[in-house]
Amino acid sequence: MEMYSPPGDNRETFNQLSFLTLFTFPMSLSTIRLIISGCFVFVAFGGVNAAAERPNVVLIMTDDQGYGDVGIHGNQVLRTPNLDRFAREGTQLTQFYCSPVCAPTRAALMTGRYFYRTGVIHTSRGAARMASDEKTLAEVFQDAGYVTGIFGKWHLGDNYPLRPQDQGFQESLVHKSGGITQPPDQPNDYFDPLLWNNGHPVQAQGYCTDVFFTAAIDFIKQSRDVPFFAYIATNAPHTPLIVEEAAWKRYADQGQDETTAKVYAMVENIDENFARLLETLDALKRRENTIVIFLTDNGPQQKRFNGDLNGRKSMVLEGGIHVPCFVQWPARLKGGSKVNTRHAHIDWLPTLIEATGIQADLPNKIDGVSFWPQLTGKQREIQPRNLFFQVHRGLEPEPYHNAAVVGERYKLVMNVGSFGKARLTDVPEKQRTGIQLFDLSEDPSEQNDLAEQMPDKVQQLTKAYDGWFADVKASRGFSPPAILLGSRATDSTLLCRYQDGHYEGERHLGWKVEVREPLLVQLRLNQEAKPGEKLMVQWLGNVTAYDIEQPKQPVTVLQLAPGTGRLDVWLQSEGKPREFIKDNSTKGDVVVSPVRVADSD
Repeated sequence: MEMYSPPGDNRETFNQLSFLTLFTFPMSLSTIRLIISGCFVFVAFGGVNAAAERPNVVLIMTDDQGYGDVGIHGNQVLRTPNLDRFAREGTQLTQFYCSPVCAPTRAALMTGRYFYRTGVIHTSRGAARMASDEKTLAEVFQDAGYVTGIFGKWHLGDNYPLRPQDQGFQESLVHKSGGITQPPDQPNDYFDPLLWNNGHPVQAQGYCTDVFFTAAIDFIKQSRDVPFFAYIATNAPHTPLIVEEAAWKRYADQGQDETTAKVYAMVENIDENFARLLETLDALKRRENTIVIFLTDNGPQQKRFNGDLNGRKSMVLEGGIHVPCFVQWPARLKGGSKVNTRHAHIDWLPTLIEATGIQADLPNKIDGVSFWPQLTGKQREIQPRNLFFQVHRGLEPEPYHNAAVVGERYKLVMNVGSFGKARLTDVPEKQRTGIQLFDLSEDPSEQNDLAEQMPDKVQQLTKAYDGWFADVKASRGFSPPAILLGSRATDSTLLCRYQDGHYEGERHLGWKVEVREPLLVQLRLNQEAKPGEKLMVQWLGNVTAYDIEQPKQPVTVLQLAPGTGRLDVWLQSEGKPREFIKDNSTKGDVVVSPVRVADSD
């Protein structure tokens, strides 16, 4: 059994990777490192000649890069010459929208559906898992004979069958959770990060953004005559703001605060890698027939220049949801153009289906609308519609809680800034913004509230919102999918407390899991037991206490009955109340490993 362990001896004594000793990897470590340091090894992909004539697609989405984080949008400090040139020479979508935070945008982008339909609710604590029966953009392209790859951030599920390799990506190099350094992969770093290549841990060499673009470039080179779909989803410039000191100090020397300087240095690095990608397509003579899309997932996390837009990440104000989006396809799209009609993340899936001419079997309702006619200039106007945005913490979305309706001209904003609270009643009454109405055609900065002057418009948009909320709720009842235990597709399952745990307030109360048949498992808890504590396990309403023989890594073996429910594992001394872990660390994570008896024959 070939195991992965991180270099260096200054890691935590009980770090997460040593905790994963129950995982097995059929590929040798030397082979895995070869894959990262050089070119990727792929299975051979076949395709008919007609498929080879289809356009390739490269979709680049950065993390927490706002509308104002490109030079072409009026930023006089940030250097993004390559993105600026790409936008000027291509098509600029001047009114493009995403969700206010990470995972919701990614779910909508991948499915063409509002994220509430997919099982995703927000970004962590059991709320960032997309149901496996959602058909993704990768699956659509794979069905059409494309080779598909993801490089960077997935953030829609780290366990089978929710991983990118389960959802249509034949090649994947990703980090887990919502960002590098977040649980379960701790400790970790933007330099030489721990990543996951097709489900196997690899120690990459170099800066994370460089690594992701290099892997994508290798993937493109290996695709030969087969059409490819490459999804490059950088984790930069998401926090923590880790970048070369010399790079950010150049911006600090120009008077930028350290936080902004680091963000700008990270974006400048993205811009340089973007140029490398385009140069590769040119050298391979594949640029002409490749659709290249650049967009970001939401507004900026921190306060800084954002054009004239109000608000930032997590807010449904324009600064949180109105993002850069540029596209080029030299073979079909006229350069130097702008599309000024309003479009959103949900629209890219149907647009790419129409643009590429592929046949797609879409089993679920699609909310997005193709804007291919607008891209080609065949049609300038669009059918009037409303776009809906909402997100907040907790597992039970509430009406009017950090929500917005963006209409043809007017925008309804409901209790903006309440993202961090599970319930609207948790927001102090004086801090609630209530219902606001803005005329985006005259007031794109959302400074003049018209709600009192235009009650009929407020009523109209509120009625539209009520219908939308009821509709998306009916899709899955706002229920994230359970984590499947016991599948033979994976040897063990890591239950991450921070990313996938079920919380009530600040109390972690286990994980929503599914067991399809009686399952004998070993549970290993990432928490050192104190003298007198027992390992407590709750499943399907039954609580059992187990003696602990290995205090540093409490382990037990038990039979799980079939069912779907919350599996909870914790330490507790008899006669004392349960102590809840409050930090966002790997402490309290659990590895579940099926105990399988070899076939007698």
